[in-house]
Amino acid sequence: MHAIDTNVLVRLLVRDDARQAIAAETYVAKGAWVSTLVLAETLWVLDAVYQRSPAQIANAVALMLHHKDFTLQDADVVALALTQFRARPSLGFSDCLVLEIARKAGHLPLGTFDRNLGKLDGAHRL
Repeated sequence: MHAIDTNVLVRLLVRDDARQAIAAETYVAKGAWVSTLVLAETLWVLDAVYQRSPAQIANAVALMLHHKDFTLQDADVVALALTQFRARPSLGFSDCLVLEIARKAGHLPLGTFDRNLGKLDGAHRL
């Protein structure tokens, strides 16, 4: 299975360059592995560059979790982060993902200065 980077995943999601979108589709047709770092970067791009709403970002994550051609690294962690993000979209998906990665690794509490993140189970506001 091939891995893909952020710009390939962004092209697949936003389809703002037809030639690159077709090339990306062809590349992932036999399956593509998406690392959590690529996922986080992609969602940052969707937010910062393409100004997608939290609901649109959540939908993009759900689409990737259930896409027939994608295998997400630690999909169980991504799904838990998605649940957290949908409950508190003001956090940002990457905050939810960091917390769930720490939880899976057994390294809680997660220390943070973020007031909202600090309210979640498993986080500790410093």
